[in-house]
Formats: sequence, structure tokens, C-alpha cells
Amino acid sequence: MNDDRTPTPDTAAAAKADDAAPAADDAAQATHDVSGQEQATQDEAAPLHRRGIKSYVLRAGRMTQAQTRGLEEVWPRLGLTLDDGPQDPATLFGRQAPLVVEIGFGMGGSLIEQAERHPETDFIGIEVHAPGVGKLLDEADKRGLSNLRVYREDALRVLDECLPDASLERLQLFFPDPWPKKKHHKRRIVQPAFVELVRRCLKPGGTLHMATDWEAYAEWMVEVMAGAPGYLNTAPAESAPYVPRPDFRPLTKFEVRGERLGHGVWDLIFAREA
Repeated sequence: MNDDRTPTPDTAAAAKADDAAPAADDAAQATHDVSGQEQATQDEAAPLHRRGIKSYVLRAGRMTQAQTRGLEEVWPRLGLTLDDGPQDPATLFGRQAPLVVEIGFGMGGSLIEQAERHPETDFIGIEVHAPGVGKLLDEADKRGLSNLRVYREDALRVLDECLPDASLERLQLFFPDPWPKKKHHKRRIVQPAFVELVRRCLKPGGTLHMATDWEAYAEWMVEVMAGAPGYLNTAPAESAPYVPRPDFRPLTKFEVRGERLGHGVWDLIFAREA
């Protein structure tokens, strides 16, 4: 989520749940048979959402009047759900146009700016937190944007179940939760199964654009992408493996604050090979 990653009680509870491994579980793990090991291997190879591992933690938050209006009044027009099934972008937007998907748009400021600056492009935002979804919908309505749709769903399921193969011009993942503790790395959204799912959704030549302000997570992303087939790193030699921040990625308030504090930001753009 690109605008707000402040730790919450829900996040802390999730971390404690991971830390509290009962002795009984340890004993059971020690006695796993071969079939159990084979199942574990199959689980590791399965997409993240099918393993029950979430890269996010739902948290409660107060809703402003504008956010509530977005969810109640604008959602019926711009909102999408898994129950809507597979989408045909041309039918959804009523035209043939490049399609960009952003996962974890936070409070939606940068996505709104992109949709307004690029009316020739269609955008789908995916976010699970109600205040951010409500704010984006309210703002999209106020600005009269017709090139934006929103899912409030698990992004992995949206990619897997709702978006056609080879349909995306670009997928954006800006400032995802880094889950910095090693024991929580399994929760990071950037995993081999995730980038393969993205590759399937991208057009040949389409790009996966990731940005993070955690250097260790940037290195993790580079490592995952190095082992991912069918991708080409677009970074120029002088900055590889990273790219300079492209003009089409707006600066978020979160990022501006980080720059003032001397924090670095790392952008990576990988293109799907034909």
C-alpha cells in the first residue's frame, strides 16, 4: 500500500500469531511422513492466495463523510467484485485502450493523478482497505474520471480470476508492505508465483513496475525477478538493476516525506518478453 504503512494492532497481532509456534506443532512437524512433505512442496508451488498466505492485514479505520459517500454512492458505478467474473476491458470501459493495473493504491492520490493526466489510458486499482477505496471513488467522481475502476479484493485473486491473459500494458506495485522480519518474508507479495501470474496478464512488451523505499526489499525483488522466466530488466547499464523514477509515477506524500528524511527509493521495471 503506497500511502500509509503505519503499524496497527491488527498487523502486530498477525506478527505475534506467526511468532507463537506451539510446541505441539513443532512435534507434529518432526513426525511428518513423505506424503506430508510432498504436500508441502505442492503448497509452496501454488499461488499465494491458494496457500492462504496474505500479503496484507485488514485493519479497521474511521471513515470520513467523503469516503463513505464514495463507497455508498460511487461504488455501484466504478466498483468491481470477484463475483463479476472475468472482465473484457474493451467492454468494461467501452473502448480499446492501454490498460494499467495498480495493486495497493493506498489512499489513491497517485492513481487519481495518473488517471487524470492520461485520459487515453484505462486504469484498474486494487485495494483492500475501505477508507482508501472510498477516498479514491469520491475523488474520481468529483473529477469526472471515466477511465478508472476499482476492486476491493485480494489482488492475487483478481489477477488469477478476472483479468484476461496478455491484457495489461503495465502492472504497478508501489511501496508494498516490506514485511521486514525474515520470518515474515513469506507474506511479501513479490514471490515467484506472483510474478509469473503478472507475466501471464501482461501483453508481450508490457511491464511490471515496482517501487520500494526498503533497500532490502528492493534486493529481494531483484533476486525474485532474476529467477523469473520471460522477463527482461529495462534498467540502463548506468543504474542497473534499478531505473530512475519515471515521470509517469507521481510522487506520493509518503515518498516526499521519506526524501526529506534521506530515505532512498528504488524503482524496478521488467518487461514481458514475447
